[in-house]
Amino acid sequence: MQISDFDYALPVELIARYPTAERRASRLLEVSDDLHDRQFSELPSLLRPGDLLVFNDTRVIHARLRARKDTGGRCEVLVERLQGDADAIAQVRASKSPKPGSRLLFADGVSAAVTGREGEFFTLAFSAPLLPFLEQHGEVPLPPYLEREAESADDERYQTVYAREPGAVAAPTAGLHFDEDMLRETEAAGARHAFVTLHVGAGTFQALRHEDVEANRLHSERLVVDAECCELVRSTREAGGRVIAVGTTSVRALETAACSGTIEPYAGETDLFVLPGYEFRTIDAMITNFHLPQSSLLMLVAAFAGTDRILDAYRHAVEKSYRFFSYGDSMFLTPEQGA
Repeated sequence: MQISDFDYALPVELIARYPTAERRASRLLEVSDDLHDRQFSELPSLLRPGDLLVFNDTRVIHARLRARKDTGGRCEVLVERLQGDADAIAQVRASKSPKPGSRLLFADGVSAAVTGREGEFFTLAFSAPLLPFLEQHGEVPLPPYLEREAESADDERYQTVYAREPGAVAAPTAGLHFDEDMLRETEAAGARHAFVTLHVGAGTFQALRHEDVEANRLHSERLVVDAECCELVRSTREAGGRVIAVGTTSVRALETAACSGTIEPYAGETDLFVLPGYEFRTIDAMITNFHLPQSSLLMLVAAFAGTDRILDAYRHAVEKSYRFFSYGDSMFLTPEQGA
């Protein structure tokens, strides 16, 4: 497989740079026996009694910080991952990269020692507890393709209404369409809810570097799938219900927890790279946004719904002027027949 096999033409004006006025006001492209143009508010009508919706309850932290190097130059720090109370792995953008042993200077007299580097990531040791400092002085780390600074409204809208476990630097965007009323309406339709936690990293926006798809590797991300979620998945499938993953992050969490063949509680790292030909063990349908061309997330949905089928759906979405990416519209996917 080549990266170019997962390409499509996207007019730049279809990139959603701001969210809709209401979360549920987005559109929903149903990809089942055919393509059906719907509104996200119609989602409960696509559910069946006994279905299980699996959400990712990670919470986006204010991971972008402004700083100065101890030599005086300005830089921007994007925290990729918290490691304990005051340590982090981060990307540092500066005219010249800081060297191990140097310090970065932040607001309120807080500093961070550069303790090492691995590839594009730096390890930083902060002089103060990091999470409260980020929440006070950091910015929402909007995706680079939005090409704008974070605004006050993004504090709420680039966060799911059920977010509770801080640690992500990118939102699980399929969940952004759900408001509290929609959660209640899905339950009224007979669907139960389960939660996993996968802290989405900035690597989700990075381009794959090798044309040969299988030569690429993904950055690892932390996740937790607990015993309650595992039991809900097992009991749903045993009863003939569908497990419906809300977002590709929920898919990766569930599939990682089922890597032995059956789903079991899991807490740790995942670098699972799902490509066409992958055998899914846990999910029967998926809700997802539209993903970047040639991205690992587009490959994941192609693995689930069929590459040709997905690319046809994307071409249809472009023709119908759907809104793309994090603040864009959504899809409801069922597997390719016979897969």
